[in-house]
Amino acid sequence: MTQADRWMLPDGIAEILPADAVQLETLRRQLLDLYHCWGYELVIPPMLEFTESLLIGMGHDVDLSTFKVTDQISGRTLGIRADMTPQTARIDAHSFPRRGANRLCYAGQVVYTKPRTPMGSRAPIQVGAELFGVDNLGADLEVISLMLQSLQVAGVSQVHLDLGHVAIYQSLVEAAGLNDEQRSALLAMLQSKATADLCEWVEENVGDQKAAEWLKALPGLVGGRECLDKARELFSGAPQNLLAAVSDLRQVAEALNERYPEVTLFFDLSEVRGYDYETGLVFAAYTPGHGQALANGGRYNGIGAVFGRDRPATGFSSDLVALSNLGSAAVEEGAAILAPDVRGSQGAELWKAIHELRAQGEVVIIALAGGADSELDSRCDRELVAEGDSWVVKPRD
Repeated sequence: MTQADRWMLPDGIAEILPADAVQLETLRRQLLDLYHCWGYELVIPPMLEFTESLLIGMGHDVDLSTFKVTDQISGRTLGIRADMTPQTARIDAHSFPRRGANRLCYAGQVVYTKPRTPMGSRAPIQVGAELFGVDNLGADLEVISLMLQSLQVAGVSQVHLDLGHVAIYQSLVEAAGLNDEQRSALLAMLQSKATADLCEWVEENVGDQKAAEWLKALPGLVGGRECLDKARELFSGAPQNLLAAVSDLRQVAEALNERYPEVTLFFDLSEVRGYDYETGLVFAAYTPGHGQALANGGRYNGIGAVFGRDRPATGFSSDLVALSNLGSAAVEEGAAILAPDVRGSQGAELWKAIHELRAQGEVVIIALAGGADSELDSRCDRELVAEGDSWVVKPRD
């Protein structure tokens, strides 16, 4: 192994140096303070869990993203978390069960076996919030609003919010009477936006003419609020669950326009992201110039059933590093005070003066013998100097 090999990090793994670390930590605190003001309580789940609980209910993608190791004590398989949502659901269901609404938030590193985007990180810092125990639009709106508020705190100025509803797709495949194999094929075409292939496939596989018409029109139901009007006309006579989903999207749009008129709303009624575990309204926030969602979430009722409590749930998460890089919220690093070495005849008095300054929130850097550093000293715009029997802070020359 060469010397270079010893300091190189694995692909997709990066260290965070002081300037960026200060920015990230400041934003993390601001977001957690925001969630606290909304009534969300902080939880800190473990990095490792048994895979039986860590991977339950979150779909095949999370399973593939999860590093797995063998526990040397129990012999069972452990997973290094790739998503904190199932951990939070377990905490809600088992660790301190409550009746009614339970609001929880988190911030911590997750690890992926492979990056989810080209050149993406395999160890992002995930921050988010989950609302358990309430199954209505009020809860969905609260979570979406909190997500948008998070982007404002991060300083993301232009936000495009994509909205969809999993029940639209679910209702149509049920109306079409598709089997599991057919559903998988249709899902793949919707995910890849292969409209021509989808129309041809529907003609060959769906016997119900009305259901076939609805499915072929589904990929075209994207755009502004006008697509909701189009959907209401197109889906006349469709299953009630589908019509209710379109109505939910309309109500959410009206409320968000009042709360966040600066946010651009975009609707995709063919959205099937997270179909294997999400059950209702789904949403994702984007900003121009960044191809991936800055934050996303949705409703995922029933995830707690495997832990003994079948609870409605909705929530969102975001990558703290992406928020910090794309946002404009600047952190002003305060200047520091340079203090002489505390050893010597006046060491006790000097140490007391330094302690008092630090207690007031000042940054005090001690000039250790042999530790001179011009870059470090440049942070210090003041210095602690002796005047008679006392120590005073004065501007540096």
